[in-house]
Amino acid sequence: MENKIVLITGGNSGIGKATAVGIAKTGATVIIACRSREKGTQAVEDIKKASGNNKVELLLMDLASQKSVRDAVTEFKTRFKQLHVLINNAGVFLRNREETVDGIEKTFATNYLSHFLLTHLLLDTLKASAPSRIINVASKHGGIKIDFEDLMTSKNYSFMKAVGPTKLAMVMFSRELAKQLKGAGVTVNSLHPGLAKSNLLNDIPAVPRVLFNLIMTSPEKCAETSIYLATSPDVANVSGEYFEKKKVVKPGANATNDADNKRLWDVSLKLANLDER
Repeated sequence: MENKIVLITGGNSGIGKATAVGIAKTGATVIIACRSREKGTQAVEDIKKASGNNKVELLLMDLASQKSVRDAVTEFKTRFKQLHVLINNAGVFLRNREETVDGIEKTFATNYLSHFLLTHLLLDTLKASAPSRIINVASKHGGIKIDFEDLMTSKNYSFMKAVGPTKLAMVMFSRELAKQLKGAGVTVNSLHPGLAKSNLLNDIPAVPRVLFNLIMTSPEKCAETSIYLATSPDVANVSGEYFEKKKVVKPGANATNDADNKRLWDVSLKLANLDER
């Protein structure tokens, strides 16, 4: 991975940080995107120390603000002329419903829509840097559906009701984008990392947090599939797939409906204020 440039959202903690360390160990230049300068700066130093690689940098980006995402992309393109791997990793679990400055429900914005926006804004750089890869961190999604009539979870909000569809959306987005990028030299895949012991669940109620703790594993273990998809030559030409434990697995039927995937794509373009490309 020498001379490769990798951008990871949420690279300052949890699975994202473990992913950054693993990829930095391969010799790549790693940029972690996060909203806090203080936490991000500390994470950069931690990743450098853990990986033995000093080519680790910080990019300030708040996924709860579309302006922040756009500003961060402008800064990225000023600082870097190439991008070989984009890992859309950041996510939140929120006990209470919140809206962003753009009027978007915050879980939907942070976990999915801002990654949709970020990816689109970086597509030109990814194409120019081909072969390149886009990796979308999702989760298991059986039994979950996208409610196109209530994408903002305005009815009977709960953290589980809000989070599940955003992770399904990442799989649907990956499949649609892979179709549209066929032949462009850019692969797109999604994955289930597992549930990591991190600060991600700090804001959810105590009872489900205790239950989650029983099935959690280390961030390093959960990062293995993202690292594999970012670095392995075995998946250089694999696109549009869903991975678990470094293996292709069949996504839920709810993620394979081409009409729904395209519908989500079209709605997302409008919500992210993007022109169709």
